[in-house]
Amino acid sequence: MPQYLTTRELADLLRIGERKAYDLASSGEVPCVRAMGKLLFPRAEIIAWLNASRSGPQVAEPPLPPIIAGSHDPLLDWALRESGSGLATYYDGSFDGLIRLSERSAQAAVLHIHENGGFNKESLQDTLGEAPVILFEIARRERGLLLAPGISDISSFDDLKSHTVMLRQDSAASQRLFDTQLKAHGLSRDDLDTRPGCARTEEELAIALHDRKAEAGFGLGALAGLYNLGFVPTHSERLDLAIWRRAFFDPPIQKLLTLLRSGQFTQRAREFSGYDLSGLGTIHHNGASG
Repeated sequence: MPQYLTTRELADLLRIGERKAYDLASSGEVPCVRAMGKLLFPRAEIIAWLNASRSGPQVAEPPLPPIIAGSHDPLLDWALRESGSGLATYYDGSFDGLIRLSERSAQAAVLHIHENGGFNKESLQDTLGEAPVILFEIARRERGLLLAPGISDISSFDDLKSHTVMLRQDSAASQRLFDTQLKAHGLSRDDLDTRPGCARTEEELAIALHDRKAEAGFGLGALAGLYNLGFVPTHSERLDLAIWRRAFFDPPIQKLLTLLRSGQFTQRAREFSGYDLSGLGTIHHNGASG
């Protein structure tokens, strides 16, 4: 299903008439947005709204699948394998991770969404309200313009106009931040020579640039040295793990968190470079309900 529902799709979901769906939106009873004269309904927020409206006895929820969704991070990906947690991954960007978290099709989601004055918390609350989800800091990391080997004439977003650029998928927080930066510099994707398709993970982007499939991309400084890439730092961001509270103390997540707090993880972060673990383990949000 799409991220945003039309009025017809909302009516079908709620088993009501389309007129009633319009009335719900007009009265402010249901989450909605207005864009280009149309009413659209954020699917994840509709599901959260339905869950919040339930009544009657509480029944045991089905187990959450052992999956971590959201953004790809090479250091965390290493930790998942090294910890022996048994957790599977589905990396398709921070915003996709929020949807999967709200649908309860993942135990946790990796997020790095830039917000006014902070990271991740507002987006998490917008999607899940005060659902019992914990926002656990992993690291701070550097993001900026990754450059293919031999490219030396790019020092800012303004310089991208004459170069080939590899994009990320629209559900990636990095792509949304990149689009925002282009706009701030008076540019858009139409002004760039973008490559076909997109890189779906940070490592895919680095490999594409290493193989000279494009000259630049918006990626992680931690991968520059590993793939012999140039790097122009532009942003510092916080990488968090949003975890359903009922999964937080289960063995798979605990195995991962134990590895994250270990000297082994600290050493691996040093080898990657570009990571700051001083805030590791800080809880930035702890949903009240549940």
